[in-house]
Amino acid sequence: MINNDILRRLRYALKMKDLVMVEIFKLMEHNIGVGEILDMLRKEEDERFLECSDHALALFLDGLIIYKRGKREDQVVDPKTHSFTLDNNEIFKKLRIALKLKDDDIVEILKLVKFNVTKSEINALFRKKGHQNFKKCGDQLLRNFLLGLTKRNAEDTKKL
Repeated sequence: MINNDILRRLRYALKMKDLVMVEIFKLMEHNIGVGEILDMLRKEEDERFLECSDHALALFLDGLIIYKRGKREDQVVDPKTHSFTLDNNEIFKKLRIALKLKDDDIVEILKLVKFNVTKSEINALFRKKGHQNFKKCGDQLLRNFLLGLTKRNAEDTKKL
């Protein structure tokens, strides 16, 4: 998936306002303005579209973990030495941590969009690369997870 699409879908699924996104980036000591965020949220056809790099998405996801769960006491935020290699498995793992999701939660979220997987299939996504049971997370799975997350959060809002 395109990083901009992931950022766009997360913003919608988690109902984030522009200033909250700015705050999340700041938690990783990355100063970004509302204008830049809005440009990253634009469609690719828009002339003001700004590509969201792996670096920016990794900062956002790690900031989201801090925003949702708090900063660990032993955690040192240094964006210069931070690892910015991202693939769908890493993105999914960071979302799982930030949103405090268990395998059962992920299975239920995916069921909301009629994408059926087992707990063991989900567990395989979070194994280390090279492990015999490691499974690569495809775009379709990540896309459906984000759609399910949006649907779940919309249903939670209706209950209020």
